[in-house]
Amino acid sequence: MINISVTIISKNEAHNIRDCLESVLWADEIILVDQFSTDGTAEIAREFGAKVFQEPWQGFARQKNFALTKAEGSWILSLDADERATPLLRQEIEETINLKEACNGYYIGRKNFFCNQWIRHGGWHPDYNLRLFRKNAGHFQERAVHEKVVVDGDTGYLSHPIEHYTYISVADYLKRLERYSRLAASEISNRKRWTRWHTLTLRPLFTFVNMYLLRRGILDGTPGLFLAVSYAYYTFLKYYRFYEEDLVNGE
Repeated sequence: MINISVTIISKNEAHNIRDCLESVLWADEIILVDQFSTDGTAEIAREFGAKVFQEPWQGFARQKNFALTKAEGSWILSLDADERATPLLRQEIEETINLKEACNGYYIGRKNFFCNQWIRHGGWHPDYNLRLFRKNAGHFQERAVHEKVVVDGDTGYLSHPIEHYTYISVADYLKRLERYSRLAASEISNRKRWTRWHTLTLRPLFTFVNMYLLRRGILDGTPGLFLAVSYAYYTFLKYYRFYEEDLVNGE
């Protein structure tokens, strides 16, 4: 009987996938949906006994939902390739899913690292996301970016975090920011939100003030300042790209 399946999606994650898989070898099953990596990601995963499925890119949510269809466990732990499940989290998960009164889903905090520094402020901690859920009760809501799990029934919170080693360098961060801003602009377009001057000016300013001052990103030093500035730029960029699409489409 398979109690818990870990699901992961990947593309060229050879620098991350080994540590990720080592952190979940205790699971009954590991499912990796790989987007035809060329750096050996799939081969590494097979070495760890993961069930590997090659699948063309369908978007974050659809890719993760496809992984769910391949999982046989009654519980799902969804991880990204740059995340690690700590021994304390493993123990808490195993104890939790065996409770008679267990919820249908659980939010797990993330301990986020930026360029190897733990970011404790600016909204980056504790960064709860619903990652553990009963397979028959949850799925990923389809969105262009920032996909999330939707669960039917009650939910709870675990106390021990996932370690998230995001953005190994500033160059890596800026590259992904460019991609995410295009996806976010597409999502805004689907919701038909109108972009006005105050969206392009006040929203980025509020993003900076919120992260750097209200959420005390200033306490994270230079990385805290960089993240607040870059998030403000991301906010401007996604709305400007939506505005640009409107011009192209003549709307």
